[in-house]
Amino acid sequence: MRRVAVFSSVIVLLSIAATGSDYKDSDDKDKDRFAPGPVSSYRGATTIERIAMAAVPYVSDEQVRTAFGKANPPKYGVLPVLVVIENTTGKALKLDLQADYLRPDGKHIDATPPSDVTFIGGSGKAPKLPGSNPLPFPRGAKKGPLNTWEIEGRAFTAKLIPVGEKAYGFFYFQTGYLPGAKLYLTGISDATTGKEFLYFEVPVEKQ
Repeated sequence: MRRVAVFSSVIVLLSIAATGSDYKDSDDKDKDRFAPGPVSSYRGATTIERIAMAAVPYVSDEQVRTAFGKANPPKYGVLPVLVVIENTTGKALKLDLQADYLRPDGKHIDATPPSDVTFIGGSGKAPKLPGSNPLPFPRGAKKGPLNTWEIEGRAFTAKLIPVGEKAYGFFYFQTGYLPGAKLYLTGISDATTGKEFLYFEVPVEKQ
């Protein structure tokens, strides 16, 4: 019983830490400006094993301005996709979330790390081959017009979702919006048992 009690205490502490650091809606200065709605408010919302998810491409000028201010990722060939996850499983979820953009033809596009996005449009940009991911940025490359705090600050970083809570943030893909595309998500597990959910395919739907 002592072991169970100790483990439960750890989960509670992790939940508090996650709520205070990983969740975008915990940032008071940013809460009023950018606060996504519930998963059910978005087209393409999907619920699997009591985990509700939505994947929202930010393509319109209004959407982009609301999330990124003066930075405009689509102008530089970067598609920001907002991921919102709600946990109604009755147990905490541990996250090491990985996202692929699954094109309608079945090809996968890896997410570009937020730190790399800040170099796009700058000098020394790495070449991009058609139908593939870009090569790594060369040494000495300079950051470009997407070097703003919002790019990294709004990225999906949550590592735990307590019971009844939600987490959200952006993944970035060097592609355009394609109707019929999905996000292929992995890296969600039961925080208590460590059992990992296999994968989720979530429609990427314009709003």
